[in-house]
Amino acid sequence: MQFLHVAPEPRLSEFFFNAIGEGYITADLMRKDVMVRMDVQDMLYPNETMDAIYCNHVFQDVPDDHKAIAECFRVLRPGGWAVVNVPLFAEETQEANTPGNVRAAWDKRPDEHVRNYGPDYRDRLEAAGFLVEVFTPEDLEPDLSKRKRFGVDGPRTGFVHFVRKPAAPSA
Repeated sequence: MQFLHVAPEPRLSEFFFNAIGEGYITADLMRKDVMVRMDVQDMLYPNETMDAIYCNHVFQDVPDDHKAIAECFRVLRPGGWAVVNVPLFAEETQEANTPGNVRAAWDKRPDEHVRNYGPDYRDRLEAAGFLVEVFTPEDLEPDLSKRKRFGVDGPRTGFVHFVRKPAAPSA
């Protein structure tokens, strides 16, 4: 299995490495503690080489999320899957209105969030060709007290965007 983890979270990275082994690849544009330095908008891999991708809270930080989503689609094998979560803050996705799409005025953190996503994020994934399933916080954990304890109880948290590249048609 070839599993690409973009902007890897340390705890998840350890879990994925133990579960997958040698096919597990970490990648990031800026960090030096990854296996591959790579821009998610221009992946270094040939078409249809990955079985799975985990890309959590990345697309809101890249200048061209359409290109990044298309790159994920391109490198996934037919039938491959990805988890491509973003924070959902808006009623509808809002692009930054600054020159070069580099900073959203509403976001005070440095060097992050060039867009604020809404539920229409799903449309962007489908436009790239993905089959999309969105799991809500309630889908993940029906018990409200547990959702609060796990940190998946907000209007912006806990949504899982699970996508599949359609399988190749049979000959």
